[in-house]
Amino acid sequence: TCVRAKADIAHLENLDKPVCRAAAASMPKNPRVLALFDVDGTLTEPRKTVSPETLSFLATLREKIAIGVVGGSDLVKQKEQLGDSPSLFDWCFAENGLLAHKDGVVIGQTSLVQHLGEENLKRLINWVLAYFAQLDIPVKRGTFVEFRQGMLNVSPIGRNCSREERNEFEKFDLANKVRETMVARMKEEFADLKLTFSIGGQISFDVFPEGWDKTFCLQYLPHADFDEIHFFGDKTFVGGNDYEIFTSPRTVGHSIDDADPMTTLKKLSTLFDLPCPPSLTPPAAH
Repeated sequence: TCVRAKADIAHLENLDKPVCRAAAASMPKNPRVLALFDVDGTLTEPRKTVSPETLSFLATLREKIAIGVVGGSDLVKQKEQLGDSPSLFDWCFAENGLLAHKDGVVIGQTSLVQHLGEENLKRLINWVLAYFAQLDIPVKRGTFVEFRQGMLNVSPIGRNCSREERNEFEKFDLANKVRETMVARMKEEFADLKLTFSIGGQISFDVFPEGWDKTFCLQYLPHADFDEIHFFGDKTFVGGNDYEIFTSPRTVGHSIDDADPMTTLKKLSTLFDLPCPPSLTPPAAH
């Protein structure tokens, strides 16, 4: 690691020289280096669409190295935010990699129903709905449990809430630990099912079998094919849905602590010697 770090420093120092910088810009793509991104708070603001400047930057980055995206949402939601993600990235993982694409082609798909069985799944959903029936929070809307291919997304306020209600619930949750308390109860109630509970985004948490966090996607990235895998995510704290892959020995983790896509681009600009856009178009304007 120290040798590689010294080499990286020397490389970055050399890039300050015009001749070396021009040579680096003309170098062929290195597919053995992968930049792998979370979606919300990393490439986009939470549940908003990606900026044109970010897409342009990623297209340029893809000419130098391999790029990938791994999100907890299903592919439909991922596309709502990013566009045609399987074609925009060399590697595209929806639902933590339970649906996996390489170069736009599906290479793997895994099912929660097959893994847990229908009876255990009903037991889990029934418990969640009963818990919500007794939960007193300022606002409740609809879609409290969203079934996905490889996980359940559980939302105390309901996914049908408005943007303003979403923001207000996030503040309420931080102060009252609504999601954290519920997760602790579920860990006790369903210890036999060996589940992982991952708090992410503003209003919900994911429930899935152990090992089905974002590190699940790494099985599709053979050790022998990569020298470096850089992961960028905002929920890198313990219990956050980026924590496991951020701390994995297979990745170099980069935390986007302020959940600002511009921070992601600035880090990439430094790492891979690319010009960073001066600003990003606000989501409402694109």
